[in-house]
Amino acid sequence: MNKIIQSLIKEFVQIEVSGKKKLKGTLIDLGTDLLVIFNGIDYMYIPINHIHSFCAIKNDEFDTSAPKESSILNNGGNNEGLSLLATLQHAKGKNSEIYLADDQPLHGSITQIMDDYFEFYSPVYKTMYISTKHLKWLIPYTSNEGPYGLNNNYSKPLANEILVNTFKTQIEKFRDKMVVFNIGGSKSHIGKIKNVEEQIVELEKARAAKDYLNIEHIKTIHQV
Repeated sequence: MNKIIQSLIKEFVQIEVSGKKKLKGTLIDLGTDLLVIFNGIDYMYIPINHIHSFCAIKNDEFDTSAPKESSILNNGGNNEGLSLLATLQHAKGKNSEIYLADDQPLHGSITQIMDDYFEFYSPVYKTMYISTKHLKWLIPYTSNEGPYGLNNNYSKPLANEILVNTFKTQIEKFRDKMVVFNIGGSKSHIGKIKNVEEQIVELEKARAAKDYLNIEHIKTIHQV
């Protein structure tokens, strides 16, 4: 465990993550590859790989003192078992907000977790596949209310699809299908997958124009 970060437990911190986003809150937990802050309303689970810098700052904005209870996804505060994978597993089936990029958080629930991606069900976009390495933070809902004011039993898939192990192979399954990559972001792409070779996806857009996308920079995919 990183002793530098651990020394800031219970401190009010400012964290800059990828995309020049700045998050503030009380650092309440630390795991092998992520940390948890409490911003007075939500627990935010932030992968360390996306943290560019952080510092302790004076809390003179609002009350974000550490909550009395431990973070809600780590089985009673045993931070020795706290990790990104464990957090995703604990969040599975629970309503969550996830952030990838471009001020477009996604709301819904994780339904399956694979080697380097996870399946996410959104009431808006339906079934999506999301690259784990592009997850900037996760916020579990603290109430039983569903996203967008829906009943918690909003329509979810009745049966899970049998998924392949890797994000690249999952993309290959959509060959000759209409898909949307990176939904909601400035780098969104819509079209039919024509081919996938090594790290490159050939995407046919409207009027037969072609885009060639690097899988390493694809955050989400869903079929339309």
